[in-house]
Amino acid sequence: MRQYECYEIKLNGPVPDDYVRADVQGCFEMNGKETTVKGFYAGDNTYIVRYLPMEAGVCRYRITGVVEAQGELICDPAADDQHGMVRAKDMHFQYEDGTYFYPFGTTVYALMHQEDALVAQTMESLKAAPFNKVRLCVFPKHYDFNHNEPPAYAFEKKADGGWDVTRPCFTFWERLEAVLAQMGELGIQADLILFHPYDRWGFATMPQEDNLIYLEYLLRRLAAFPNVWWSLANEYDLCGAKSIGDWEEIEEYVAGHDPYHHLLSNHNCFKNWDFTRPDVTHACIQSKVLNKVSEWRRQYNKPVVIDECCYEGNIQHIWGSISGKEMTNRFWRVVTMGGYCTHGETFLDPEREVLWWSRGGRLKGESPARIGFLKTIVEELPGPIEPVENWIVKLTQMSDGEKEQLMQQADPFVKAMLRMGDELVDFISSEFVYQGHCGEEAYLTFYDRRTCAEDILELPETHTYRVELIDTWDMTRTVLLDNARGKTKLSLPGREGMAVLALRR
Repeated sequence: MRQYECYEIKLNGPVPDDYVRADVQGCFEMNGKETTVKGFYAGDNTYIVRYLPMEAGVCRYRITGVVEAQGELICDPAADDQHGMVRAKDMHFQYEDGTYFYPFGTTVYALMHQEDALVAQTMESLKAAPFNKVRLCVFPKHYDFNHNEPPAYAFEKKADGGWDVTRPCFTFWERLEAVLAQMGELGIQADLILFHPYDRWGFATMPQEDNLIYLEYLLRRLAAFPNVWWSLANEYDLCGAKSIGDWEEIEEYVAGHDPYHHLLSNHNCFKNWDFTRPDVTHACIQSKVLNKVSEWRRQYNKPVVIDECCYEGNIQHIWGSISGKEMTNRFWRVVTMGGYCTHGETFLDPEREVLWWSRGGRLKGESPARIGFLKTIVEELPGPIEPVENWIVKLTQMSDGEKEQLMQQADPFVKAMLRMGDELVDFISSEFVYQGHCGEEAYLTFYDRRTCAEDILELPETHTYRVELIDTWDMTRTVLLDNARGKTKLSLPGREGMAVLALRR
């Protein structure tokens, strides 16, 4: 047993009448803290109880129910490369040991529903890629470029051909666990999508009772994996068989039956989920309106992850045909505003219909290397990025009384802006400046499509800074100034995709 690593106890026993709700549980006590978990039936007269130790020390356990055991184990301290589960911390993420985690994700929806050779190729691609989070589905996907049958399904079938959610297909769950374990070995968080609407098998339209039975088994098997996040759905608002009440019940059920309280959110197509709900840990958003990241941070008071901002590729859909340069730009926009972003890739493959965004395989785009370059910069910063909101953005946050008072004092330019009303939001969107900072230790400006030949950088007078020019596409960093302070004039190359980073000396 080792801190932050899943530990399992296997016991032989009789075949249960109900495979999902088998009567087996474990109580683990360490350092005065007690954790109770439910075990599961794994087939072949085998019961498994899994435990995720958060500390090192002496662990006493007792298994009760249809099988029984007790004992004492030594839990060794965590390995150097193991930091525990990822938690939401203010507007960002941290591992259990306090190390910051900066999500740089990608999307492979139907990863585990492919033949073994394709899954292995995907894992090799991930090993060489910069991504540390992957969005993937429990259930198979039916959509454009997704027409293959999976090797296994989550449940066995009844005599009438319907799914028997009380009879898990053990091969399916073992394959899923193997994928999650491989991701864990690569240091990748698995953002596991529990439901989605793209279905021809009947999983999207199961009655709510069956949904909860399925979740019961899933949570018993997977909750002790340290690298798992719960994404209730991909595009929850397109799942026509589920009401908002159903989704709220699913959310509460997952949170209430997870003994370790993994990260939990719900992904939208059009309308954002209510991320203020107490069991939701972070905002998982599909949007192209990326200048709203700081607004969503204020609104939800939780970390914001843009988990879908379109995909680099060349298919006919508007969401799957942006350039590598635009995908790179979208990452920079989101990250500079204190949020996090997720990649996807949809390049045509006429022979095999293997597109990364759903089936995996080989990465073909130009953005992953540039995303890795940004990731390196972010991980070198002295802390997480917070947005710098200029005075124009702050105008939209004022109360009516504050705006009226400002109208009495402001110059004609500000008054004209205040008279725009709701149109001011559109104006800001069209002329947005992406800036972030780490206290007074670092300041980051992304110029996006602007082609400035010069600019004024406003830094504190009390410190000196090394100022770097970053070419986000060519992936270069050039020192512009060594001892900048206060209002500093910069000479810039007049090209798109530039950024400036000022680091306190």
